[in-house]
Amino acid sequence: MWLQPCRRPPSILGDQPATNPFDPNCSLFSLLLLNLEEYYFEQHTAHHIQHKGGQNERKIRGSLKICSKSVIFEPDAISQPIIKIPLRDCIKIGKHGENGASRHFAKAKSGEISLSFSQVYFIKEHNIVAPYKIERGKMEYVFELDVSGKVEDVVETLLQLHRASCLDKLGDQTAMITAILQSRLARTSFDKNRFQSVSEELHMECQAEMVTPLVTNPGHVCITDTNLYFQPLNGYPPVVQITLQDVRRIYKRRHGLMPLGLEVFCTEDDLCSDIYLKFYDPQDRDELYFYIATYLEHHVAERTAESYTLQWQRGHLSNYQYLLHLNNLADRSCNDLSQYPVFPWVISDYCSSELDLSNPGTFRDLSKPIGALNKERLERLLTRYQEMPEPRFMYGSHYSSPGYVLFYLVRIAPEYMLCLQNGRFDNADRMFNSIAETWKNCLDGATDFKELIPEFYGDDVSFLVNSLKLNLGKRQGGQMVDDVELPPWAWSPEDFLQKSKDALESNYVSEHLHEWIDLIFGYKQKGSEAVEAHNVFHPLTYEGGVDLNSIEDPDEKVAMLTQILEFGQTPKQLFAIPHPRRITPKFKSSPQTFSCNASIADSPVSPGEESFEDLTEESKTLAWNNIAKLQSYEQYKIHKEAVTGIAVSCNGSSVFTTSQDSTLKMFSKESKMLQRSISFSNMALSSCLLLPGDATVISSSWDNNVYFYSIAFGRRQDTLMGHDDAVSKICWHDNRLYSASWDSTVKVWSGVPAEMTGTKRHQFDMLAELEHDVGVDTISLNAASTLLVSGTKEGTVNIWDLTAATMLHQIPCHSGTVCDTAFSPDSRHVLSTGEDGCLNVIDVQTGMLISSMTSDKPQRCFIWDGNTVLSGSQSGELLVWDLLRGKLSERIQGHTGAVTCIWMNEQCSSIITGGEDRQIMFWKLQY
Repeated sequence: MWLQPCRRPPSILGDQPATNPFDPNCSLFSLLLLNLEEYYFEQHTAHHIQHKGGQNERKIRGSLKICSKSVIFEPDAISQPIIKIPLRDCIKIGKHGENGASRHFAKAKSGEISLSFSQVYFIKEHNIVAPYKIERGKMEYVFELDVSGKVEDVVETLLQLHRASCLDKLGDQTAMITAILQSRLARTSFDKNRFQSVSEELHMECQAEMVTPLVTNPGHVCITDTNLYFQPLNGYPPVVQITLQDVRRIYKRRHGLMPLGLEVFCTEDDLCSDIYLKFYDPQDRDELYFYIATYLEHHVAERTAESYTLQWQRGHLSNYQYLLHLNNLADRSCNDLSQYPVFPWVISDYCSSELDLSNPGTFRDLSKPIGALNKERLERLLTRYQEMPEPRFMYGSHYSSPGYVLFYLVRIAPEYMLCLQNGRFDNADRMFNSIAETWKNCLDGATDFKELIPEFYGDDVSFLVNSLKLNLGKRQGGQMVDDVELPPWAWSPEDFLQKSKDALESNYVSEHLHEWIDLIFGYKQKGSEAVEAHNVFHPLTYEGGVDLNSIEDPDEKVAMLTQILEFGQTPKQLFAIPHPRRITPKFKSSPQTFSCNASIADSPVSPGEESFEDLTEESKTLAWNNIAKLQSYEQYKIHKEAVTGIAVSCNGSSVFTTSQDSTLKMFSKESKMLQRSISFSNMALSSCLLLPGDATVISSSWDNNVYFYSIAFGRRQDTLMGHDDAVSKICWHDNRLYSASWDSTVKVWSGVPAEMTGTKRHQFDMLAELEHDVGVDTISLNAASTLLVSGTKEGTVNIWDLTAATMLHQIPCHSGTVCDTAFSPDSRHVLSTGEDGCLNVIDVQTGMLISSMTSDKPQRCFIWDGNTVLSGSQSGELLVWDLLRGKLSERIQGHTGAVTCIWMNEQCSSIITGGEDRQIMFWKLQY
């Protein structure tokens, strides 16, 4: 029978098979009965002989488990307690009756082992989870093995482990136990009979440990052409098997600050994995990772935080889902309590009878860490910080640690708490008794700065209710610790979680969550920004805070690692610059789209406009949802060289194109005839556009000029000699012309009046000059013409504020020339394509590169709606890209050479492309 980890919500409850502790058929034993960093080696069927040789002699059947620091006897009858004898408390270990005079006699007897010791633990009597009972004083227990021939081997093993437990130095103990473990692993291998099929081909086998909260279980990892297996050394649990076809995500992990972990997920979105493995050699980890990643046909091995940021910003991920993804990418795992997922306190009102989520005062200030929310406490901490020698820190405890996680989860994970605290629950008054008390202590407590865990925003109320009827102690006031006391505004645990979820997804939190992300996962996590934000924790909590390999003293090394694991760890830093804020549109449009006309500062709209906007958005959304169904229906070869620009009259009847053959052509869509061909010089034209009113066409040229052509009068009307090198691209808005050039500038000119007559010439005034380090190949304006993006020959994308003529961001994101750039309809993002084949999405507010995809060929031009891209490829195809899923959705056969320009009408219903094959192609959508 194959054991496969069960699907589970992001909760520690699911990290071992869920059992009812009162079910008489369930096992008493759990790896949580071991000490931290202890291994379970082997078990033997045996009897515990009570009152040996007396009239009341009694045999209790069960199994004797040999562990690295203890001997555990699990009785078959659940009415009997589990017996745990620490090896360090043993006085004598041997065959029963084995002493000088009776040595020969002992060899002839059945397989009995005698243990003399000074302390023993009794655990889970009647299978009830409760603090361990301890009995002290000199005692002797006798265990009789079913297989008497194994006695000598078991005694020898126990004596060896006893010597390790009694070594003075912790480092020496760890080294000796590690040597024993490695010896056992070397003498065993994966049982190939466990393969699901005889035809499976073995790829690699190595030693590793399966990681679950507070427990690591050594064994053998084996990967074949179809399956991943883990076989524990001790046979508990049986073999874990995962079909490679089911794997959806894999992540490399740091475990104990070392690059040794690998977590495998068979789901797209769940935070809890199907298996977490810790390897002894980073090369084994990397080889296994590479094999699985290569196997998965469409697998994105490790998605970046930025790729999720785009989905979150555009409303395709909730705040909850986004935080889960960030935790995952920052090495936070349900299987590692020292790096358990961390979530923010968002509500600050736990006293009112009603929760008002429209009132900003209801919420916690997300721009500050917990320790900085109370001004008086912060002043005391800062005074201590300033007087402290280097390395200084503001907070002596962390916001997430194993103790804090189990503080919240003790009602559903009591055995974890007992494991962490040596068989005891915490003091009743220090337990998780009340939401309001806990929040107050986080605000006022001298050493309490903890944040929350995902369970506070989930659906399972178990952690708030003492459904197991655990005896968690009596408080000073006399009341027993039972269910968690809820705030007045919550009438049930379910209501509390629902309102907490509503708060997390509220407008206020959506608008400020990026500030908390900056503290926990971002640029305010370390360095001077952390100091300024009052966000400095102990150096050992940070990634790279200590190099364990450089510590030669084994005692110091073990002590350091223990401190790191128990104190808590700061997440891996995901963002080095300010995190962009979420887009919270004012429009009541489709939840999957946002307004095309919304600029960076959304303006109020009237009810009538809102309805019209909704209607427009709906038709555009429909068009973009069907963009992969494009079909070409007409194509015309009207140029002698590559087409470089397309402009279309408002009624759609006239199509104007420019080409490297130096001509501007006018094509009638109705008569399907070429109507005009105009040549301004003998050099290539690079782009064209129509002025409002459809009376004038403007073309840019490689001869450094911009040409104005009057359609009505059929002649060149004006020439702007504005640059010292080729003009690569022009844009127009609100009587202003924007021209980009290989002379390293973008210039802004006062424009030509729309009512200009055929004879009138115009005086051009340059309003601004945007200087670049190298030649500019492409520019684009946002919808309101307040921002401009430029792309250079050296791969840099620049975002400019046109109102102040200043550069906002300079992003070197391509390794070759930038082919095309454009703002999203809502002006929040910029997309750029380059000769390196990359499609990059940049957040306008922060300049952060938040998504990057690579194509096999450069994408020369594109149009997009913020979520989906239709690009023209060097291959001649039109490609449809799903930015939110980070993948190529469709390839559509198009030109016989590169697609060089693309035009779409405002309704998104008509598309025209031009190519190096000298053709223009007309496309329509098939709904």
